[in-house]
Amino acid sequence: MVPIENGAWSTIKGMCGRTFGNLGVRSIGGIAMDDVTRRTDLDQLTILGEKAEVQRKLEAFPNHHPDRGYVVTLTTSEFTCLCPVTGQPDFARITIEYTPGEKILESKSFKLYLWSFRDEQAFHEHIVNRILDDLVEALDPTWCHVTGEFAARGGIEIVVEAEHKR
Repeated sequence: MVPIENGAWSTIKGMCGRTFGNLGVRSIGGIAMDDVTRRTDLDQLTILGEKAEVQRKLEAFPNHHPDRGYVVTLTTSEFTCLCPVTGQPDFARITIEYTPGEKILESKSFKLYLWSFRDEQAFHEHIVNRILDDLVEALDPTWCHVTGEFAARGGIEIVVEAEHKR
């Protein structure tokens, strides 16, 4: 990565799609690009850097290290869905852990994907398994584990875990 000095980072973050003088840095959607993240890594991404509506669409970018066994973890405590019987809101902490294959999950698409469950009436077990199925379809990971820790209802907390192994 090109060294950035004298507070230039804030200038780079505020610009889009320009070359920054002798720094040799490119910025796309406010993201400084170098040889670690390639411009072609963004080719399939339609949500990142754009105003996007809530949608059940997961996007991914290429994994430059598909032969390395590393784990990516994404966590949110802002997940909501609706009880299938009463229609009352259910709140959960969702944790995704996976070992990428050829693709890595783009986090903004994942956020919008999770928001798409807000008005869905479903049992917790079905939600967690649906998330796992959708992740496996979009990413084809070596391993993926989804945990849903649902807040207490009637004094009972529910934790659902689902796992995929290739």
